[in-house]
Amino acid sequence: MKTLRETAVGQTVTVKKLTGEGPVKRRIMDMGITKGVTVYVRRVAPLGDPMEITVRGYELSLRRADAGMVEVE
Repeated sequence: MKTLRETAVGQTVTVKKLTGEGPVKRRIMDMGITKGVTVYVRRVAPLGDPMEITVRGYELSLRRADAGMVEVE
């Protein structure tokens, strides 16, 4: 099981499953991160938080703790 948090900068991955619960899962889904979506990791901040990603053509920032709840392949 690999998560979005472990994905290297410059990689494109496909979301397999969301493991978060409640408001955290809702926030991730509101960003457009759902099963089957392609996510490109553009950049990670120097101290490791947040991650900058591209989802469905939108550039977003995602906390690393939240990225750990997104399983990818």
